[in-house]
Amino acid sequence: MYAREFRDGAKDGLEALEPLDPDKISSFGELLEAMGKTAFGGRHVGKAFEVLWEMIADPECKVVMTLSGAMTIAKMGKIITKMIDEGMVQCIISTGALMAHGLSESVGKTHYRHDPSMSDEELFKKGYNRVYDTLEMEANLNYVEHVVAQTLKRLDQDQPLSSHVITRELGKTLAEELHGDGILKSAYLKNVPVYIPAFTDSEVGLDIGTLAMARQVEQARSRGDQNGDLGILQTILQYHPSFNPYFDLNSYADHMLSAKRRGIFTIGGGVPRNWAQQVGPYVEVGNLRLGLNVTPPRFHYGVRICPEPDYWGGLSGCTYQEGLSWGKFVAPKDGGRFAEVLSDATVVWPLLMMGLLERRKAGVVRGS
Repeated sequence: MYAREFRDGAKDGLEALEPLDPDKISSFGELLEAMGKTAFGGRHVGKAFEVLWEMIADPECKVVMTLSGAMTIAKMGKIITKMIDEGMVQCIISTGALMAHGLSESVGKTHYRHDPSMSDEELFKKGYNRVYDTLEMEANLNYVEHVVAQTLKRLDQDQPLSSHVITRELGKTLAEELHGDGILKSAYLKNVPVYIPAFTDSEVGLDIGTLAMARQVEQARSRGDQNGDLGILQTILQYHPSFNPYFDLNSYADHMLSAKRRGIFTIGGGVPRNWAQQVGPYVEVGNLRLGLNVTPPRFHYGVRICPEPDYWGGLSGCTYQEGLSWGKFVAPKDGGRFAEVLSDATVVWPLLMMGLLERRKAGVVRGS
């Protein structure tokens, strides 16, 4: 029979936990630090706070923020704007819908709480688009289309477009012609590129596609079509914007190659997250197939807030540990620092943001 030891954890260098004492907490930062010394989800949130602080406090780190989910409809837009204004992020990769609904907010439109007594059929008839427990007015999106159309008018119609070009020009419109805050406005003023990899999967993508067809609709109508409006639509569907997503991909790769260290702060997952992370494999594939020898840009820091666990097998639940196998991250043994919080971002993100702002205001330096 083996002899079992009864050791004290301190002798093996284990980190002691501490009770979360409300009497010792007087700020968001202190709360997050205390949570990091507890257990379960609280510890993950505390660790996320420390890693995120290291990331934004590292002067040689470029931070990429990836965004998915209905965060602007959920009224997290000003947190995004604040992170840009405070220099916490140097690049944004987002879903198109999130930016479209953010534009609605930027031009002064309102989102409303859904009244459960109203059916979705009734909402449709009244022009209310439901996102879980919140409503986006169709009239809001129609006004956004007006802003998009006015923006495109100042561009050369034959100019090659990409999401980066379009978001920059929309930011310029917000900065020069409209009052109030806005994600794209702040990004334009701070020279932070905004990429939307799945651009056509958004209201703005549909707007730009429709505007391209509008140049041909009168000509198609004048020719007539035995199938009526359906035939006209089928004809003008052949006309599309001069849009090249590889302008985005290569622009982003160049942006990441210019950094000494890189960090990624991810809300949700999906296309923005994977598109951002594949820059290392992109360069590595280029080395292999183009006969180059460039050090692949891997992420040194990472913080992810997403309610989906990894065992569902979905991209949103992909862990940083799994990403190591793809060559996307610096391994922890080589200095990589990562934290993942399985939670609703509307609960965790505001807490982290307030803690970061408090530390900034207090003049705390990295490592103190």
